[in-house]
Amino acid sequence: MDIRTVGVVGAGQMGNGIAHVMALAGYDVLMTDISEDALRRALDLIEGNLMRQASRGKISEADAKAAIGRISTTLKLSDLGQTDLVIEAATERESVKQAIFDDLLPHLKPDTILTSNTSSISITRLASRTDRPEKFMGFHFMNPVPVMQLVELIRGIATDEATYQTCRGVVDRLGKTAASAEDFPAFIVNRILMPMINEAVYTLYEGVGSVDSIDKAMKLGTNHPMGPLELADFIGLDTCLAIMNVLHDGLADTKYRPCPLLTKYVEAGWLGRKTQRGFYDYRGEMPVPTR
Repeated sequence: MDIRTVGVVGAGQMGNGIAHVMALAGYDVLMTDISEDALRRALDLIEGNLMRQASRGKISEADAKAAIGRISTTLKLSDLGQTDLVIEAATERESVKQAIFDDLLPHLKPDTILTSNTSSISITRLASRTDRPEKFMGFHFMNPVPVMQLVELIRGIATDEATYQTCRGVVDRLGKTAASAEDFPAFIVNRILMPMINEAVYTLYEGVGSVDSIDKAMKLGTNHPMGPLELADFIGLDTCLAIMNVLHDGLADTKYRPCPLLTKYVEAGWLGRKTQRGFYDYRGEMPVPTR
């Protein structure tokens, strides 16, 4: 299928990044959210990021302006029904995603491909609730989308080859690299990454090291660009906890049990950078460890 128009559901961190790269690759993008303010902030952020890329010589100013011109917004989810490819990038909660697909289905063209940017939820299960499981798959971008080169492509049990190849072609046009994953909890990247982050939280919980010493050890000892606790704050502790719960529930193995300290931080509303507090406090000039 020839993809020309892309609908993006959600104007948050992932949604605006997906809209950014899609528009830059020449696709006409229609982005929706339940909040007008969220859409306005997303457009401002995309424009700022594109112009920053232009100022650094990564893209031309003309290409940046053309990409901005390809993005439009709407508060009506049904407006996305006429796009060729829909990428859902809403909150990492299955009930929210299912509700979005339920509302969207009556308005879709027969050949529209549905995808989810979920980082952990079963593609087969999400697809089974739609009228087109063969045209449904996982399209998992990494954060921040304009910078990260990988896209995980996840086939559900019913996804057909044409849908997979079409999405693979989109990834190629974006100039990114696709990794194909089977539909098991958390796929590849988060199946490996989240238990590492969870173990870092256990290391903190058990008093083996402080926030500073754990992150310093992993940055200098394993050459990671960010420590695991710093990375957890960047991802969002609520997202980390949600993925660990998917792993624990889906694989029924105690090694995936979320650390109680991670749960406590989420219950406190300390979700990381987006709330200004997580394993670090970001309210001052420099981040300060909270433990």
